[in-house]
Amino acid sequence: MSTERVRVWIAFFIVSWVWGSTWLAIKIGLHSVPPMIGASVRFLIAGSILFAIVRMRKIEISLTPQLKRLYVYLIFFSFGIPFALVYWCQQFIPTGLSSILFGAYPLWVALISHFLLGNERLDLYKISGIILGFIGVYIIFSRDAHWTDSNGLIGMLGILSTTVMQAFGLVMIKKYAQAVNPVALNFVGMSVAGVLLLAAGLIFEPVASIRWDAAAIGSILYLAIVGSVIAFVTYYWLLKRVEAVYLSLVSFINPIIAVILGAIVLDETLEAGVFAGATFVFVGIMIANGRQLYGKFVAQASAS
Repeated sequence: MSTERVRVWIAFFIVSWVWGSTWLAIKIGLHSVPPMIGASVRFLIAGSILFAIVRMRKIEISLTPQLKRLYVYLIFFSFGIPFALVYWCQQFIPTGLSSILFGAYPLWVALISHFLLGNERLDLYKISGIILGFIGVYIIFSRDAHWTDSNGLIGMLGILSTTVMQAFGLVMIKKYAQAVNPVALNFVGMSVAGVLLLAAGLIFEPVASIRWDAAAIGSILYLAIVGSVIAFVTYYWLLKRVEAVYLSLVSFINPIIAVILGAIVLDETLEAGVFAGATFVFVGIMIANGRQLYGKFVAQASAS
């Protein structure tokens, strides 16, 4: 196995593990810091690190009218609103369920891409995958899970809504930011979203209840440095070396890690119906990417 392939596998493992573990880190931090303030501090720390990278590498931050519009999409639909919801919803539902519901994200990407990206139209594979995925989501919601908190259903809807917003943000990046450095994109998006979330948190959240204990500080630093900076840099490094269809398979691994960590650390359990719905979601993702996966497999088999 070549050195480059080993590096790709290591990077794939890093992204899968980190994004599977961030759900647990968020949950732990919420015991000490309110949702919006926790998310804001995470993004402000990550933004500071990205700013240092921008300065050291002398990365240009373009401010054309088109990119300004793109930054607005990123600030509100990739970072600001989705992460405020993710942090808030994590108070009410298990980490494993959150990650499973977020598995619908690639299906929304496929659906939104059909309407906004001319070269990524829906086909029978994608349509079948989307239908199966949403059957899975329906099964999860129809189980009437008995959470200890009555806001469980709202939490589930909130997580699902973030998948739509972040899918829209990704499609906008694919449409308008092909030539823009990803460090610059993430710096602007995270930094401004962090400022807005901090302002909202100071206004609407109980600041007096904040406890800057070891759990809060460790959670925020992990999410900022590992979950934001390292994971995103690694992800974009992979995106230049691995077909996007393969990279999308991270969606299968993240929930497994989240469920295992939630069970071990927080003693969380999920109903059997949740796993049944998750199976439909993940099979839907596989089928939606079926044509590309099959084409890549045949091409590689023919070349070997």
